[in-house]
Amino acid sequence: MSAPSVTMYSTPWCGYCRRLKSQMDREGIAYSEVDIEQDPRAADYVMSVNGGNQTVPTVVFPDGSAMTNPSLAQVKQRLGAA
Repeated sequence: MSAPSVTMYSTPWCGYCRRLKSQMDREGIAYSEVDIEQDPRAADYVMSVNGGNQTVPTVVFPDGSAMTNPSLAQVKQRLGAA
């Protein structure tokens, strides 16, 4: 895999996070992961883009845009448009 192309904010217990990570691994989409339970500033960021909620996975793209709980197809589409 190449350098991380997206940042995924997640928690260890989040099933949606695990599913998206495994799908991106399978597709060769590089990402860096930030555990919002271990990083208060990351939790604050996630709340700032999710109307005050700590909703994960929140994925941030190279252009600075964010998506909450995106599908693999949405991630691929956004990266393809970048």
